[in-house]
Amino acid sequence: MTSPRNARRSALTFGILGALGASTVVALAPTAAAAPVPRQDGSGHVVAPARTQVTVAHSATGFRAGTANQHESRPALSIVKLYIADYVFAHGSAADKADATRMLQVSDDNIASRLYAKYPQSISTTANAYGLNDTHDPGFWGNSTTSTADSVTYLEAKKRQDPGSPVLAALASASPVAADGMRQDYGTAVLPGVIGTKWGWSDDRTSFTASASYGVDFSVAAQTNGPAAQLTGDVVDAFRPSAPSPAPAPTPSIPGIPGLPDLQLPDLPALPALPEMPPMPALPALPFP
Repeated sequence: MTSPRNARRSALTFGILGALGASTVVALAPTAAAAPVPRQDGSGHVVAPARTQVTVAHSATGFRAGTANQHESRPALSIVKLYIADYVFAHGSAADKADATRMLQVSDDNIASRLYAKYPQSISTTANAYGLNDTHDPGFWGNSTTSTADSVTYLEAKKRQDPGSPVLAALASASPVAADGMRQDYGTAVLPGVIGTKWGWSDDRTSFTASASYGVDFSVAAQTNGPAAQLTGDVVDAFRPSAPSPAPAPTPSIPGIPGLPDLQLPDLPALPALPEMPPMPALPALPFP
């Protein structure tokens, strides 16, 4: 009998792979790594410097933890493109949906500006729909704010409600390099078991960086007042090291028995070739009346 947890894992796995298509199934097959386990202080908060906020949720159990500042509404950077895309996938034209996918994969600001101009209600509508209380839109997507708590709430809801969501598929097929040349390989993306990630960074690439990722059993987000390397370091330090895979058992050796000589089998002579069989004579035709 399939457990509820395994059913959810299967739904997410096949939902995402189905949305991506057969050409990417092998490359993006989900790992079996366990959900990352945060380091927590005596109050249950994830341990990280004040410059950084972190939130993590375990999908199967509902466990959530975050830094004490996880609800700070900070610059949303390109993380807010998740909320724009969510609205476009629900209400946009086919061409706009294709652009939304591209926007998420390469974090294209020009596409974000065009879609936001066409759907100015996209951020606020998505925030209201998912209960993202730390997310605010002052009238331009580039000035919006959100929190890691909201990003995790959003990703967990998408996984639960719509495992085949094009949002999740786009994050799972993100480009290694963004439209502006920024590498998309830092922050929460380095954690074991991550399937898809959305990254964000300030225009100068050093003042603020952020990322939000999901795996089969978890979602995690982080933001820091600093460059990508700082975010990655703070994320790695916020979680316990993954347990190493057990080493394979050594092949047992059978000790020799003292007093017994080594057995040497004699070489067997080659078998003689069998004589060729003479050809069989043709059978006479049978007469028929």
